[in-house]
Amino acid sequence: MSEGDSLFVFPCEFPIKVMGRDGEPFRSLTLAIIERHAGPLAPAQITERPSAKGNFLALTYTIEAQSRAQLDAIYQDLTASGVVLVAL
Repeated sequence: MSEGDSLFVFPCEFPIKVMGRDGEPFRSLTLAIIERHAGPLAPAQITERPSAKGNFLALTYTIEAQSRAQLDAIYQDLTASGVVLVAL
């Protein structure tokens, strides 16, 4: 698929969902990665949902994506972080 065949028209709002063990390292590291690539986020752009037993946390960061390359870099850094179990 070429860049012209993209399903997205950039820039666009894009939700990035990450899941990991609940704790401050997970929150702070994932936020730092997202903001490094997408700039500062307002609190309204971040939602969180704990697991039923409270051991895990799902965070959704809604960014204004500028390109497919930007999204690829974000996902690569998130999966390499060591704290993210799943990134969608």
